[in-house]
Amino acid sequence: MAGSPRKPEMRLVSGQGADGYADMVARARALIPELRERAPRTEALRRLPPETERALHEAGLFRVLQPKRVGGSELDYVALVDCADALGQADASVAWNFANLASHHWMLGMFDPRAQDAVWREDVNALIASSFIFPAGRARKTKGGYTLSGHWPFSSGVESCAWNMLAGVVETDDEADGIEYRIFLLHRNDYKINDTWNATGLCGTGSNDVKVTGAFVADHMSIAVSDLTGGPTPGSAVNPNALYALPVFSLFPYVLSGVALGNAQACLDDYVELARHRASTYNRAKLGDMQTTQIKIAEASAKVDAARLLMRSNCINAMADARRNHIPDIATKTRLRRDGAFSVNLCTEAVSLLFTASGARSLFTSGPLQRQFRDAHAVNSHLAFNFDAAGTNYGRVTLGLPSENLTL
Repeated sequence: MAGSPRKPEMRLVSGQGADGYADMVARARALIPELRERAPRTEALRRLPPETERALHEAGLFRVLQPKRVGGSELDYVALVDCADALGQADASVAWNFANLASHHWMLGMFDPRAQDAVWREDVNALIASSFIFPAGRARKTKGGYTLSGHWPFSSGVESCAWNMLAGVVETDDEADGIEYRIFLLHRNDYKINDTWNATGLCGTGSNDVKVTGAFVADHMSIAVSDLTGGPTPGSAVNPNALYALPVFSLFPYVLSGVALGNAQACLDDYVELARHRASTYNRAKLGDMQTTQIKIAEASAKVDAARLLMRSNCINAMADARRNHIPDIATKTRLRRDGAFSVNLCTEAVSLLFTASGARSLFTSGPLQRQFRDAHAVNSHLAFNFDAAGTNYGRVTLGLPSENLTL
């Protein structure tokens, strides 16, 4: 059926088994009606309502990539795309915060085990925010750790979190030492939240600013980006699953790409349902009988289906590589970034196409279409989905030039 919700291809899921994966995706889908009904309130609050966070916790969704040794599901990486896809069909803001916060349990599994213990021994359900804008933070090496200062924007869901992963550049007195990118794990007591999130899209994500002034971060509470490029990590001794050997920033777009996918799928489904039953205001012809409507559905659905295939296959193949201890080369890593941006751009194009095809109906603030349009473009504004940036770096590497992305 054109435009109907598509069930992820279970046969492509491996690792912890299709049963656990299918159950988690089903839990996400079961939340769609209530989350969709609550979407206007989520926008008005500018953050997730308490009952939404509670529902995500109770469903175990925040812990889909958390190690099994602390009670997480430890599912394959593609589960992040598929669960965000499901939740995005209800509300992109919910899907965005789910995907962000769930991915930080995955990343924490790569930290020194002492950092994992600091968070999970206190609360295995603790939420961790982030801002991976490296130039926003400056750190200096001190005895036993680092002194960190900075001001980071876009820390999604930060009000709900007890911890935060903040990116920074380590400063040295000798430029010959080169640039080191690191991620620092801070407790909420060590940073200040500034309420700045007044946005036109993804309004309910509470993506506020975070400020740190001279906080000490112990060595074991920090990790170098060079440790996250694929293969064993400081956390491998306690988390040997291939999930925790994936190249983090090569796959970074897929943390959030499922949000765009679910949002676009919902927009398509809504348009198909409307076209089946609505007649033109001007000549009373059924919209579904119009060739232009049929073509728009075909084009939008092709974009959504192509995006889903690209996102999922890349995540599945990355897991297969990690299982055989294969670290992708720089050409593969830049392709992953290229495909992540391209697939989200396809989703944005699909939503824009349907928004335009909906005519004057798209102008009303009472329905979901205007929110889907705003959210699609808000997702697409993330640097990870800037195709000019991802495409330029892919082209450079293809032409034999060095990569400009220092996180790969």
